[in-house]
Amino acid sequence: MSDALDLIAAVIGTDDAQGLTAEQVLERALEREVDPLSYCANTLNLGQIPVMERAARWAGFAFFDVIPRGLSVHAEHYPLAELARARAVPLRLIDRHVFFSAPGFFEILALRTRLRERPQLHSRVCFVPEAAIRSYMVQASSEALVDNARQGLARRWPFATAQLELTRPVRIVFVVALTLLVGIIVMVPFLGLSWLLPLSVVLLGLPAVLRLAASWRGLVQGGPPAPPERPDDAELPVYSVLVPLRDEAHMVPQLYAALRALDYPPEKLDIKFVVEDRSRATIDAVGRLPDDGSFSLICVPDAAPRTKPKALGFALPACRGDFVVVFDAEDRPHPDQLWQAAAAFRDQPDVQCLQAELLIDNADEHWLAGLFAGEYAGLFGTLLPALAEWQLPMPLGGTSNHFRIAALRDIGGWDAFNVTEDADLGVRLARSGYRTAMLASHTLEEAPTQWRSWLGQRTRWMKGWMQTFIVHTRYPITLRREMGWRSMFAFKITVLSMIVSPLLHTALLPTLLVQTAMNQYLFGGFGWTWAALHLGLLCFGYSTTLALTLIGLHRQRRYRLMVLQLLLPFYWLLLAIATLRALHELLDRPFYWAKTEHRVRKTGLSVKARIRQTGGISKDPKHPRPAE
Repeated sequence: MSDALDLIAAVIGTDDAQGLTAEQVLERALEREVDPLSYCANTLNLGQIPVMERAARWAGFAFFDVIPRGLSVHAEHYPLAELARARAVPLRLIDRHVFFSAPGFFEILALRTRLRERPQLHSRVCFVPEAAIRSYMVQASSEALVDNARQGLARRWPFATAQLELTRPVRIVFVVALTLLVGIIVMVPFLGLSWLLPLSVVLLGLPAVLRLAASWRGLVQGGPPAPPERPDDAELPVYSVLVPLRDEAHMVPQLYAALRALDYPPEKLDIKFVVEDRSRATIDAVGRLPDDGSFSLICVPDAAPRTKPKALGFALPACRGDFVVVFDAEDRPHPDQLWQAAAAFRDQPDVQCLQAELLIDNADEHWLAGLFAGEYAGLFGTLLPALAEWQLPMPLGGTSNHFRIAALRDIGGWDAFNVTEDADLGVRLARSGYRTAMLASHTLEEAPTQWRSWLGQRTRWMKGWMQTFIVHTRYPITLRREMGWRSMFAFKITVLSMIVSPLLHTALLPTLLVQTAMNQYLFGGFGWTWAALHLGLLCFGYSTTLALTLIGLHRQRRYRLMVLQLLLPFYWLLLAIATLRALHELLDRPFYWAKTEHRVRKTGLSVKARIRQTGGISKDPKHPRPAE
């Protein structure tokens, strides 16, 4: 035990260890079932580099803060599956092999004992921080990681990938079919083809019925369940957090502060900023962050497709957590979100994915952001909880979705060529028999307040839903066998309504006016029947969407936004414009990723205060993370 205490004392040095003695530090680390060096570096905020440097000096080994470049490397022979667990890299240095290692506490004790017996180890082993090992391994394996991110899903699931299924003929057929479908329904009153009546009812009525059922469930359900008791730190697993960034250097300080506020044992956090290589300013901004062992940087080589899911797929093999979550640059998750997710996974072993609720916190800045906030309230507060309870496929949000990492790897990870990778992932989870549920925690997000930014983002979403619908309906017999009739029908209704509803509702409004003006001359009584039918379907669609939205806003206690939702028909007109642009991009630029610009929030409120202000109901964490 004396060597163990000596090592801890050497690592602590003269730094402030929160008033703890070496014996107390060792005892607390062992109680939390974490490596004592990791506890010193992360929980005591001593930094990964100083801790490993002092440990190397105590043990009698050389130390480098990074692995020297240009040496003969054997790291590319490591399987990608071992990347997250690698703690040593063998390199050839002139005339000998040298192991650059990031040993744990007990390995260092053993190495010091062996060094006394074999002094030649001094020239064979060099200590480096664990982040240096991971960075070197990722760079050495970059070609394999890019290939895995682009082709891994195709190898695992060749009949459910946008890269293989979205051929140009298929895209042309889809665009033509969708155009004819909308045109036929709009022209049905003028053609007088009563046998097309079921088509109108299915495309306009059934999605409204689904929204009505979800609204009724939200009305009678009441508020969300109370969050569980926070598990002890020793019970919490290692949790990976992926944060994809591109040209967002200005967001890094805000994002770092939000992630530092997470109520989770720092030594069990594996937070990775995933930045594209060509975003040099963003890489520099991450490099200026304090030495924090919870955080690391992964640089993604510049290779097509330049999409968020490709970057996530590149980083996935390097994640060392049992669970993984994705956050975007503007996200500010509630501090309790990770431990709540860990507790939910523990209590629901059949659940493989959890979707946290997304809250728009700048709804008062612009009417467009206010409508966006209402849309999110209806989707994440009313519709998705209903789909989760009914165990139907869920179109996930692009952020704050938590996964059991084994299940995510089993289904092939993200589709690098799908521009709404979240919706596609929700369908593949359902096809694999995995269950998705909602998480009673929140993440603050920023809605676009500029027309051009909103249009670019929504065009990408619409295009991605089209991609998802095409990919997963190419082989209906296989889809039915994997999902069952009930889930397959719900998936098609949900996704197709997202694409078609804005077009139909926008097109039917002027059609009704023309019908009303021409009925007495051309159609007689039968024309009025069609006009009444379409008017009824329109009102039914608008009213159920409005109900979904208002129930979601009521649940968040954001009553000031309710009157604004009367602009819903105008908002659907904007959605129709985005859908038409998406159809054009689907033909010409199917894998183009329109980047949404984000701004630093100027509010001085904390994450918890902002969530309370926007109506979030999660409880404050009981164990705040130590201050900087």
